[in-house]
Amino acid sequence: MDLLTTLVDKGLRRELPTRDEALAVLATSDDDLLDVVAAAGRVRRQWFGRRVKLNYLVNLKSGLCPEDCSYCSQRLGSKAEILKYTWLKPDEAAAAARAGVAGGAKRVCLVASGRGPTDRDVDRVSATIAAIKDQNEDVEVCACLGLLSGGQAERLRSAGADAYNHNLNTSEGTYGDITTTHTYADRVDTVQQAQAAGLSACSGLIAGMGESDADLVDVVFSLRALDPDSVPVNFLIPFEGTPLAKEWNLTPQRCLRILAMVRFVCPDVEVRLAGGREVHLRTMQPLALHLVNSIFLGDYLTSEGQAGQADLDMIADAGFEVEGAGTTTLPAHRADVAAAGCGAHAADAGSGCGSHDGGCGPCGGHGEEAVPAARTETAARTEIVARKETAEGARTDLVAVRRRGAGTDLPPNA
Repeated sequence: MDLLTTLVDKGLRRELPTRDEALAVLATSDDDLLDVVAAAGRVRRQWFGRRVKLNYLVNLKSGLCPEDCSYCSQRLGSKAEILKYTWLKPDEAAAAARAGVAGGAKRVCLVASGRGPTDRDVDRVSATIAAIKDQNEDVEVCACLGLLSGGQAERLRSAGADAYNHNLNTSEGTYGDITTTHTYADRVDTVQQAQAAGLSACSGLIAGMGESDADLVDVVFSLRALDPDSVPVNFLIPFEGTPLAKEWNLTPQRCLRILAMVRFVCPDVEVRLAGGREVHLRTMQPLALHLVNSIFLGDYLTSEGQAGQADLDMIADAGFEVEGAGTTTLPAHRADVAAAGCGAHAADAGSGCGSHDGGCGPCGGHGEEAVPAARTETAARTEIVARKETAEGARTDLVAVRRRGAGTDLPPNA
């Protein structure tokens, strides 16, 4: 396919595809799926070889969130029967993190429900970071605490945090459809605060909330403009008791096309396969390793993942290797900038659209003609019907609420 040849060439040069090219990836047929995976896999191997970075989540405070994010089991008004508990003590969180590191995790992600941290919350998290790093000096720590206010990012950086996660989740145009208690602009501002403080920015999306292909391309292009070091791709886990419980819009094939599109748009970024992979990719998870270079090990915030050993076996069986603690994840041109504590990644000469200092504009042209999206009105209707049929056969048995690990007396899955 000429489309895939063009996208591989651009990905190897770190050059941004056009919007039409990105849409065309999502419009490819199942017959072409392995070709799409192989093409995006070439870009993934160029920048990350066959390494897979393992990340481990610790839910510091679960449930009872005042925000109304429709996708979230911890939201205001959620009837999902999840674990609910207040802040873990630093030694409890460090014990949970230790299990993940022992399983091979290189990064520990500390997450707390809520609109954003108070200054006292930042103190709590700072003590937790210290407890984790006392036991595991080389481990990366990423904080995910919601919207940040003045000076909090700097305090987290001083406490030893390496990164901050705050996802855009969906396109700016549809953000108000999933959340009303804060805005898309609030999220962008928090990512930029983290970058300005010298934290490695981690920001991604959730697919499967009923969005269009255009929405997916919009949010991924917005992420490219923000230029985070890590882009987690979540697939909606439709929890019973949340507004999106009936949104079963994904097939394994669509998930792979979405991951390929993200890799083409963000070729040299840590693309992380995050929540929902077991639910939606199922037996096709190993193919995703050819597209992403990072996954979560074990369980998620409020749901259970597959066994940690199964994750490790999958990586080995697919011919990949777990990235070691002494290995730098990002390619040298990004790692050098990240080490300097700068949020903007300056472009090398001839690198296309690698520099997003101040935000990148349309920047898709570069002199080539756009490849048509090849999506007709009839094809779009056919896909909508197919998704409805998938929803009718929804595998709700695959959504398992977390009952072990942080906040319980049972050992974690790692």
